[in-house]
Amino acid sequence: MNLQQIEAFLESPNPQARMKAMAELRKFEADIVVPLLKQKLDDKQFVCRSFVAMGLGFKRNEEAYEALLEMLSREKDYNVISEIANSLSKYGEQALPQLVEIFEQQSHWLIRRSILATMEDFDCHESILQLCRLGICDEEDLTVKRSAITLLGRLKETPYQAEALQLLLQAAEDASAYIRIGAARQLRQYDDEAAQAAVAKLRQDSDHRVVGAVLEGLLPTGEPGSK
Repeated sequence: MNLQQIEAFLESPNPQARMKAMAELRKFEADIVVPLLKQKLDDKQFVCRSFVAMGLGFKRNEEAYEALLEMLSREKDYNVISEIANSLSKYGEQALPQLVEIFEQQSHWLIRRSILATMEDFDCHESILQLCRLGICDEEDLTVKRSAITLLGRLKETPYQAEALQLLLQAAEDASAYIRIGAARQLRQYDDEAAQAAVAKLRQDSDHRVVGAVLEGLLPTGEPGSK
């Protein structure tokens, strides 16, 4: 599909045709792609807007970054906001304030889990800790809370280790076994006395899955069942 055909498809009343055109734009450079995608920031179909956000993440320049912020300022659909966050993360540390702000303002699990997942590519420990604090306080969805607990593992052997450990110790006392499992898997990595005491307590947990999470760390590497 050439550029003229793509432009025609972008104006089609058929959303499938518009999405096909957006997919074809991957063949072109950002200075060509971004102005075309900007024309569809307010497409009536949320799937098309998601394609726009995705494209602005792959075809990166300052105009694309500003377009993502423009989309974010008026987008209501959580699927699209999640895609905007994913694309913003591709711009590196300049996007961290926006990602933290999105996390603070949006409580939907998809958005929050998407942002926590993007943090695996960042080394900004202060922002990671900030997001983990917020995530662990999320009582609406346990998967967000569990993801934040897992992300706390990134803070081991950093200046933020002590605070991360305190959050893990709190999680070890959570009413949900699902959360205690996550805490057990992180705490067993620490030699700290308080961490080891918490692990010992979790080894006696009333839920066998929590006990299993503790015992996973005792299996020798390479032995059957150690994966």
